[in-house]
This record gives sequence, C-alpha cells and structure tokens, in this order.
Amino acid sequence: MTTLIIADHDNQHLKSGVTQAVACAQKIGGDIHILVAGHDCARAGAAAAAVTGVAKIIVADAQQFAQPVAENLAPLVVSLAKNYSHILFPASASGKNTAPRVAAMLDVAQLSDVVAVESADTFVRPIYAGSAFATVQSVDAVKVITVRATGFDAVAATGGTAVIESMDATADTGLSKVTKQELTKSDRPELVAAKRIVSGGRGMGDGDKYRQFLEPLADKLGAALGASRAAVDAGFVPNDYQVGQTGKVVAPELYIAIGISGAIQHLAGMKDSKVIVAINKDPDAPIFQVADYGLVGDLFTLVPELTAAI
Repeated sequence: MTTLIIADHDNQHLKSGVTQAVACAQKIGGDIHILVAGHDCARAGAAAAAVTGVAKIIVADAQQFAQPVAENLAPLVVSLAKNYSHILFPASASGKNTAPRVAAMLDVAQLSDVVAVESADTFVRPIYAGSAFATVQSVDAVKVITVRATGFDAVAATGGTAVIESMDATADTGLSKVTKQELTKSDRPELVAAKRIVSGGRGMGDGDKYRQFLEPLADKLGAALGASRAAVDAGFVPNDYQVGQTGKVVAPELYIAIGISGAIQHLAGMKDSKVIVAINKDPDAPIFQVADYGLVGDLFTLVPELTAAI
C-alpha cells in the first residue's frame, strides 16, 4: 500500500497543506511518495524531500506545468495511478480543481475534505457546512482524496531524506492555460497558515473602517487579516481574505472575530480555531455560541481599547 501526494508549490517552495497531507497519509499507512509537477522546480522538489516521513519524490519538470492547470496535471497523475492505493491532494483551490478530474478519469469516487482516517478505506469528512460529520467507506481500488489541512497536525518540514526521481512529463493538452495572475502582496502571514487571525465582518461598516481599526490590532499581534463573506461581497477587502465554507478554512491558535454575526457558512471555516474571541454589539449573535471569549459592545470603542492594551 503506497500513497501519492500531489504537492502544491510555487516552483520554489511547498505551500501549506502538503505537510498535513503527509500526516493524513501516515495514518493510512504504507509508503508515502510526493509528486512535484512544475517548471524549474528543483527547489520545490528538494523541499518536498526534506519533509519527514516521505520515501520518494517524483519530479515532473516541463513548461506546461509552470502553472499546473488541472487539464495538464490530471493526465500526469492518472499515468502514475496504477502504482498507488491512495492519491491525496491538499484541499486547496488547485487540489479541488484537479482531484475531481483525476477521479473521473479513473472512474472512481472522490472523497472531499477528509479530516480524519478511521482505516485505509474509511474516512471522516464534514457535511452540512461542518455542522455534522460523515464516516465514508470506499471500496475503489484507488482512493482519490482531498485533505482538509485543519484536520491534521503538520509533520516536520525538515529532517526527511526522501529519494528524488525524475519522470517524463505527459504532453500539453492545449485545453487551457493561465494568461494572467494577480497576487496580493503582504508582509502579513499567509491566511491559511497563520497562527493568529483578526477577521472583520459587515459590522465594520466599510473598507476604510476595516483597515483603520483592524490593521493596527493585527500588526500588534503579528496576525493575518480575514473577513466574512458579507464583508468581501460588500467590497471591504479582496476575496482572498474570505474565511468560510466558500472561502478559506483556517484553524489558528487565536481567531478574533470582529463585527461578524457568525453565520453557519463562516463558522464552517474557523470553528476549529484553538481560541476564538468574538466582539459584537448583538449579545444573541451566533458567533458567541462557538466563542471562548466574548465582548458585547461597540467594536469601534472596544477594538482601539484592546489594541492599546496589547
């Protein structure tokens, strides 16, 4: 029994979610291999080889994988599938895009957002926006799985001694390509990997107040900034700030929810945080049902006071 993990990376570094996928694979059992498909991606391959618990790294280096779209990546994965009992993807945008295509090409079911492993063929995944969990058994010869990073403690990213092998790349399908990419540049931690997050909702009023009140607090805490879908839809912040069912799933050590009512879609993205602090003027806001600490009052008064006290 051998598991193949499809690495998310930028051709230089591994992205968050890979080390948690390795932790998931360790619970399944057997050998663990990682596929690094990219262009000029030797550094990413070396980073993968350093991950604890991995036996082999397979590197596919070709121009068509510089931006590995699912239409090119899926055939590559399928060409390796016969050698593996499990194929794991981090539950990132890339993983969620590629895994269904791989499963369809293999004619097997896909298991999404796995958060626990019961056995090699039985897994736990959230349903109903995380308000319940389903235990699912797969009898497929190859199990195609996306792994929710917040469900597993990351293994060490250093200390591993995996063997690195190169493979011939599959052909460019010519079905799609990335023509433009706009990245938000920030000195703050990456949202999904941050240990502390300050998040704002519709109660912030507008984007100017969001920045005026939340950025100083985040700066003092060394925290990433997040937002509810309502704040994103209102144009307060870009959509890559969004935490929730249709945004990013996070589980930091500290999550401060400010002006967020706590709709179930938002709770699905942050309820696994170790400590949750909520600030809201409505004492009946659903966010207080999951918060470890709650402050009821005007956030425009409380947030500056909290910032000054830190």
